[in-house]
Amino acid sequence: MEPVPMLLALAPGTRVVVRYRIEGGFTDALGELVRAGPAGCVVRTRRGEVSVPLEQVVAARQVPPAPARRP
Repeated sequence: MEPVPMLLALAPGTRVVVRYRIEGGFTDALGELVRAGPAGCVVRTRRGEVSVPLEQVVAARQVPPAPARRP
């Protein structure tokens, strides 16, 4: 499935990785999908929320839950 339609079909709270274009290359946002709509998607990462315009998305997929932290 293409990345943008997949993002739009996923429920908020799903863990995803989104690769998108930035000046000089690409970067990834890994975390919980907060929302996705016609303008873009928002992913809650460890460093905070990242807004990604859909026209910059080049790849996306659902990923398994994060492993538990070691005690």
